[in-house]
Amino acid sequence: METTLPLPKYHQIYRVLREQLQEGRFDDEGVPGEHLLADQFAVARITIRKAMEMLVADGLVTRRPGIGTWPLRSDASKRQSKQQPAAVSRQTAHLTGLLENIVSAGLRTTVEVLDSTVVSASDAIAEALHLAVGEPVYKSIRVRSIASGPVSYITTHVPKALAELGRKELKRKPMLMLLEEAGVQLGGATQTITACLADAVVARNLDVQVGSALLAVTRLVRDTSDRPVQLLQGLYRPDRYQYQLQLSRVGDIEAKVSVSEKL
Repeated sequence: METTLPLPKYHQIYRVLREQLQEGRFDDEGVPGEHLLADQFAVARITIRKAMEMLVADGLVTRRPGIGTWPLRSDASKRQSKQQPAAVSRQTAHLTGLLENIVSAGLRTTVEVLDSTVVSASDAIAEALHLAVGEPVYKSIRVRSIASGPVSYITTHVPKALAELGRKELKRKPMLMLLEEAGVQLGGATQTITACLADAVVARNLDVQVGSALLAVTRLVRDTSDRPVQLLQGLYRPDRYQYQLQLSRVGDIEAKVSVSEKL
């Protein structure tokens, strides 16, 4: 944990957990227990307990003995979540050459595949990818790095029927290239960029302090028939990742991403 910030540790953890609750991270399985959170954040259980007390006071979670800690969400929030998952924006833009640029940037980095498994699509993933809940999808977690260190922590979901996306394949080539090799004709993407705080797992993999500000990128890639083929949720170090737009009064929007060795 960061010890030089003016906020106490329990408040830093509270902020991280509050953000994750707002993202719906714990809707399906509940908030992890005090022992697990204490191990993740490398703090004492009393520190986790204080953070939890703040979440309870804010009306964000409910704690019940023998049942655990679960998010408390208003009916309006639940209706909005069902209508539109927070992870996917419905606003679109015409991005000239962005997918090709993303592949090119990926080829300039090294990749470590932390996880590559077939899982059942959750409600949010199924809605984003236009699948039935429970359909098999490839879930992968990767860390991309440059010479100066890690750049991104990326979680992706792809319908299993589209391509073979095991650990061996993901270490070989960027995922978009693998999809094209499998016959998927990439069309376009819907992308949102926001900010978030690094939790204990992400902070360890990106070599930053817990609670550090990161760029959060959500990208829904579609094929030429407008079928969703990939949902990417990436967390990027802002000192090593740049997103640039060229705007004009007429014509398309020119967009590109880049990684930087400058610290």
